[in-house]
Amino acid sequence: MKSKRIIAALDIKDAKVSKGIKFDKIKEVGDPVELAKKYEKEGIDEIVLLDITASNEKRKIIKDLIEKISKEISVPFTVGGGLNTVRDILEIIESGADKAFINTAAVKDPNLVKEAVNIVGSTRIVVAIDAKKDEATNKYYVYTNGGQKKTDLEAKEWAKRCEDLGAGELLVTSIDTDGIRKGYDLELIKTITEYVKIPVIASGGAGSVKDFYDVFQVGADGALAASIFHFGVYTPVELKKQLKEMGINVRL
Repeated sequence: MKSKRIIAALDIKDAKVSKGIKFDKIKEVGDPVELAKKYEKEGIDEIVLLDITASNEKRKIIKDLIEKISKEISVPFTVGGGLNTVRDILEIIESGADKAFINTAAVKDPNLVKEAVNIVGSTRIVVAIDAKKDEATNKYYVYTNGGQKKTDLEAKEWAKRCEDLGAGELLVTSIDTDGIRKGYDLELIKTITEYVKIPVIASGGAGSVKDFYDVFQVGADGALAASIFHFGVYTPVELKKQLKEMGINVRL
């Protein structure tokens, strides 16, 4: 049986790691290269870098960071934020990232997923889905532009389409639970994992060991967290040891 993955998120703003709440209230946390090395040493399975400034002028900063990080760590790491073309994706991969994730650009042009998969392979392409529940319809809808813009795409339908287009996995973030450390959005993750066959990484809301346990129970293949690692609530290995004791198959 495949091990469940514990993944650290590094949100990058002006070459520094930052963290917000519900995609807002951003504050600086530290140096991305040093944090990546620290988390690998402490037993993390993967690292995800999100360029939250995501501008063409600052692309070189991110590429330089990727090169530095790839020389320092051996765990897989995924990079995204503002990737709009196959060329952007290739640059990220060529700089040393193992995988690239796309979000807004994929919604605007779903064919981008297919084109990218044809060039770098499905195992290197992750589609990130930011979703929020509409209380009126009781359905989850996809948001783009860093969680600012609501679309009429239902999250589970978009997830299925991404799978059909060849995406290797999905990174699903609940805007409602992001950064508040009160648990993942289990309903959202369950809805999507039951609808697709490709791996789903859950993101948004991890605050305790139970939160990870719960999200793995509803079908997530990986669980991404930022705050609990950045602010020293747990180290990855402490977290994994407790999950192992609870019967979750993690790699120690």
